[in-house]
Amino acid sequence: MLAIVCPGQGSQTPGFLSPWLDLPGAAERLGTLGEAAGTDLVTHGTTSDAQTIRDTSVAQPLIVAASLLAYRALLAGGDDGLRPDVTAGHSVGELAAAAVAGVLDDAGAAALVAVRARAMADAAALEPTGMSAVVGGDPAEVLAAVENAGLHPANVNGGGQVVAAGSLEALARLAAAPPARARVIPLQVAGAFHTPYMQPALDVFGPVAAGWAAQDPTLPFLSDADGAAYRGGAHGHGSAAAVLGRLAAQVVAPVRWDLCQQTMVAMGVTGLIELAPAGVLTGLARRSLPGVETVAVKTPADLEAARDLALRHAGPPTTEETQA
Repeated sequence: MLAIVCPGQGSQTPGFLSPWLDLPGAAERLGTLGEAAGTDLVTHGTTSDAQTIRDTSVAQPLIVAASLLAYRALLAGGDDGLRPDVTAGHSVGELAAAAVAGVLDDAGAAALVAVRARAMADAAALEPTGMSAVVGGDPAEVLAAVENAGLHPANVNGGGQVVAAGSLEALARLAAAPPARARVIPLQVAGAFHTPYMQPALDVFGPVAAGWAAQDPTLPFLSDADGAAYRGGAHGHGSAAAVLGRLAAQVVAPVRWDLCQQTMVAMGVTGLIELAPAGVLTGLARRSLPGVETVAVKTPADLEAARDLALRHAGPPTTEETQA
């Protein structure tokens, strides 16, 4: 069983899209996504500096576009057997995963994520907040320390990693008194995402997402909220409206990637491909999904290995898919 996963904010680096634009049609596809998002993704993916692409309003559309660019390049191999059995995205990666699941088309995902990005950037600008990764330590003790510092567990990623978010003062308190056997690492992000600090963003993004053009998922889409699988069609559950509602609610809710990984185990996932800008989620999988083969699609040079993995692990088409 094959999972396709899409990374979140912070995975981008300067110039990371440059090798992708050597593929036939890639520059045109990225330009189209940039038009939908209202930003120059070609420039941001090739020549913009680290500070520029750290900006939430730039980073989120750039990451989603990169994942979709990699996914379409993966499918361009022309192998009929290359089909994911389940998809999930970490934080903003959920928008790309929604496109992989058929809920959004690529341009729709790029346009919708641009709304999300601007709303979250505006919310982050209201007061100084931030995020820090807490790596190692006893999970229960880490969560208790985060709460005692007056912070929120914005990401529970599994593999011994929790991301705390909140005021800069509270983050400083956590860093000064970290949990036993744990390291506190400040993250280069603009605000306390996936916490109540983002309520102003939800107030803007929620109504837009609710009215967005979408289709029921054609394959299971795992929610960051609780790892639940949203399935469309007569033999599943989870409509387009339900997925859009989850995408909106996740702006203020913790990312429970640990639960997404647990669902993958329960579903019998044996192979996992992380789309560009890849590396973080395959790293977590190596610690939390023993025995699951992984490929991080960082550059076009990784596409052959990803296609090979997909053809060996993807399940056969469902009855619904063969009748579509």
